Amino acid sequence: MKERVFLTRALHDFALNELKKRYRIEIHSGKIPIPQSKLRSKIRDAEGLICFPYDKIDKRTIESAENLKVISTYSVGFDHIDIKYAKKKKIRVGYTPEVLTDATADLTFSLLLDLFRRVSEGDRIIRKGEWSMVYGASDYVGVDLQGKTLGILGLGRIGGTLAKRAKAFDMKIIYHNRKRVSKNKERSLNAKYVSFEELITQSDAISIHVPHTKETDHLWNMKIFRKMKKTSFLINTSRGKVINERDLITAIKKKVISGAGLDVYEKEPIGKDHPLTQLQNVVLAPHIGSSTKETRLKMAEITVKNLNLGMEGKKPIYSVGY
Repeated sequence: MKERVFLTRALHDFALNELKKRYRIEIHSGKIPIPQSKLRSKIRDAEGLICFPYDKIDKRTIESAENLKVISTYSVGFDHIDIKYAKKKKIRVGYTPEVLTDATADLTFSLLLDLFRRVSEGDRIIRKGEWSMVYGASDYVGVDLQGKTLGILGLGRIGGTLAKRAKAFDMKIIYHNRKRVSKNKERSLNAKYVSFEELITQSDAISIHVPHTKETDHLWNMKIFRKMKKTSFLINTSRGKVINERDLITAIKKKVISGAGLDVYEKEPIGKDHPLTQLQNVVLAPHIGSSTKETRLKMAEITVKNLNLGMEGKKPIYSVGY
């Protein structure tokens, strides 16, 4: 009898067809994310699990799966999975990191451009019928990117690709990492390594590219905002919980910083009445960092390959903790 694989949400048709050739598959339909009780019930006798970044795969959930061999997540992040316990249970975990690098870097740079040139704000003005005159010399002005300092927290795949975009716009690039990158990479990106303190005090815009961990949880809070330039912007396409949203909202309202571009939030999705939606100098995207047709197809392909390898007792193409 074919082994059983449970999916918390459907993938592309080509991926599902490939899975059906090898496994008995079941796909959750209904409330997203899948309720925890239902998830635990459905994977009780499954050998494989395909999940998404909003699915909580904690110790209790893993414990409920008696035959699980592999967890393949359709995401670059894996903080929603208890990796340590999965490894203890000898369950392989695969993820999809490199394929969404360009797409996420492009979205990050689009948020940066939007904030500096106030594009979304202008769109709202027109749609509300509030563009009543031709703007004069000092009306509705944005900010040049050229010569401005972009601070990148986390010069990994996405942060490094973002730096390439910023370099083409003649921005000054500074970065902070737990570990400094090679001098060759710094030269190629024209990026200067600085302390975290220098990053937050010198940048005209800061882009966050770090995972959500105990160390980065609410890393961005009022204490940090007060050290930033009043003219600076914060951009986050990494994980929502690295920012204390309540503090961010207060900082923007009180003009401690100029604004923010966000693709991720502490709790998703957010609604039209969320306090962030009431702020003009904030650009909001609905967690679409990897949302290009090409990238999503590649992610599905790798998700299936990771699953197949794990089911065979082999290491996934992109493996975590094993």
